[in-house]
Amino acid sequence: MKKIKAQLKTLSKSLATISKQVEKITDQVDKLQVPKKAAPAKKAVAKKKAAPVKKTVAKKKAAPVKKTVAKKKVAKKAVTKKAAPAKQATMLDAVFGAIKRTQKGVTVAQLREKTKLDSRQLSNALYKLTKKGAIQTKSRGLYVKK
Repeated sequence: MKKIKAQLKTLSKSLATISKQVEKITDQVDKLQVPKKAAPAKKAVAKKKAAPVKKTVAKKKAAPVKKTVAKKKVAKKAVTKKAAPAKQATMLDAVFGAIKRTQKGVTVAQLREKTKLDSRQLSNALYKLTKKGAIQTKSRGLYVKK
């Protein structure tokens, strides 16, 4: 038990640090996206002013640095967008939504019509929802929201 508790503590600490890092990255990305919109406005202002040529050159050099950093951040965003397993839960959400709408409960046949799932997919979804505790079986083939 002590080993498990120690492992859980280390896991929670590491998750907390990871979440802080993700927040920092998102803040940095947000900061980088705002100057991109402001950068074209600065260029337009620089074109109107012909005298301060040296200042516009410095601004142009700063912009490509931001773009390369932004490209790296975009790659990290693509890594964070791997939350595709949420699409698997949509089947469960559809079944749960159909059950949730009724007070008396829904039969398997009615669920098949509403969700248009195969019998195996539907039975798996019902099994998972009962294990989660979201629904309960009122009688054989009749499911109700818990």
